[in-house]
Amino acid sequence: MAVGNPFGRRGTVTAGIVSARGRDIGSGPYDDYIQIDAPVNRGNSGGPTFNLKAEVVGVNTAIYSPSGGSVGIAFAIPSETVANIIGSLKESGAVVRGYLGVQIQPVTPELADSLGLKETKGALIAETQPGKPAADAGLKPGDTIIAVNGEAMANPRYVTRHVSQIKPGDSTKITFLRQGKEQVATKKLAALPEAKTLAADPALTKASPAFGLALAPAKEGSGVIVTNVDPNGIGAEKGINKGDIILEVAGKSVMKPSDVRAAIDEAKKDGRKAVVLRVKGEDGMRFVALAFPKG
Repeated sequence: MAVGNPFGRRGTVTAGIVSARGRDIGSGPYDDYIQIDAPVNRGNSGGPTFNLKAEVVGVNTAIYSPSGGSVGIAFAIPSETVANIIGSLKESGAVVRGYLGVQIQPVTPELADSLGLKETKGALIAETQPGKPAADAGLKPGDTIIAVNGEAMANPRYVTRHVSQIKPGDSTKITFLRQGKEQVATKKLAALPEAKTLAADPALTKASPAFGLALAPAKEGSGVIVTNVDPNGIGAEKGINKGDIILEVAGKSVMKPSDVRAAIDEAKKDGRKAVVLRVKGEDGMRFVALAFPKG
């Protein structure tokens, strides 16, 4: 049952069923909505969502509607999320979220094959922040988080949402895969810092082709810079852009284009269907799997 004040009609009650839990409606990285079909209209937001035991299970928040009126698809914030936020506000005057200090991405079938993973589940670590809980616990790029405090993590959204709800300073058990073997690390979480924008290293030098990519040594730091991208090549298809820095190929650090070619050749000899690149771009660090052409 959804209770609210639609169109100024205080105390309006509508009833329906729960369609799903954990809905992502694109409102932010912590989306975890209950979807209900109880009619919810403008003015219902902030009202409670009750179950048939008269227990508050959520707070009416949003609707999906082409017209602005109810079409039977509404979303409520779960009560446990509200309780965590209220507790944080009472204790510190701000919403404080747990923080591991990792950049993560989904495990695609190509990445799973290249990394020797049996399933496309969990969250692949593309980068760890120095001095933050994940790095201090020994987690590394290429590890795949599969559970947090014993709860299975299907994808990066689960990890982000679950970790954010853990109180900073609480000891947290992270289960992860490294080279196909399951390992466990336990560490106290930090508080989520303010977001910062990461930028690619600016450098352009002469080119050398690979996977439709023109490559050259980066002027500063390690890695190989992408100086040009064939718009019809495999690299462009996978979202690699001019100015990106390739740091690793098949788990090996690279400093020059010949290192990239050598790592690619070795991956072919090992019978891999694709080769994995660790790439630094404008949006931060990520892994990219480039499939070898057939034939």
